[in-house]
Amino acid sequence: MQKKRNDMVERQIAARGIRDPRVLEAMRTVPRHLFVPLAEEASAYDDRPLPIGSGQTISQPYVVAFMAEQLRLTGKEKVLEIGTGSGYSTAILAALATKVFSVEIRPELSRQAKERLEKLGVKNVELKAADGYRGWPEEAPFDAILVTAAPERIPPPLLEQLAPEGRMVIPVGAFYQELKVIKRQGGGYSEKSVLPVRFVPFVGEAEGAPPPARDPGASR
Repeated sequence: MQKKRNDMVERQIAARGIRDPRVLEAMRTVPRHLFVPLAEEASAYDDRPLPIGSGQTISQPYVVAFMAEQLRLTGKEKVLEIGTGSGYSTAILAALATKVFSVEIRPELSRQAKERLEKLGVKNVELKAADGYRGWPEEAPFDAILVTAAPERIPPPLLEQLAPEGRMVIPVGAFYQELKVIKRQGGGYSEKSVLPVRFVPFVGEAEGAPPPARDPGASR
């Protein structure tokens, strides 16, 4: 499987512009085939999302790498992930940061991800089954936040839990979605759209949340 991972990185990721050497090494190292159902194992290193059960998917390798690179991690950060899913992105983040806190609304997926990560010996991760809309306030602030499901609007609690100069990468939208990079700066937030994407919807409290009040210090 190592050759498949090397080919995946060379042909799907580095060839499409991902340059961060730490991200590339994490993608070469983490065994993606262990994070998909047995029936999908032969396709684990293909450049496409795959079903993981409960109506959810594991994102295509390029998108996982792209999102991780956009966080600009140096290895010293505390990271919040919303949407543990299979645990694959969690494992990538764990290779890039000091500590990862990951929230998954579906208990069965959280349990399966925990088993996989423990089997691989990943120790710098804490998981919980909960609605990710509220983030993980007990552990805030976070240097980086990665969201792997798309709300129609950015949840205000996640913005509040971002540390000064911290970055959040999040897909936003209903049918048409854009991957956004949010940075907390001074008294507000900068926002940049970096990639058209297609993620599963952010379910739970976010579905009925009213539009947030606009921060007068935010730039759009």
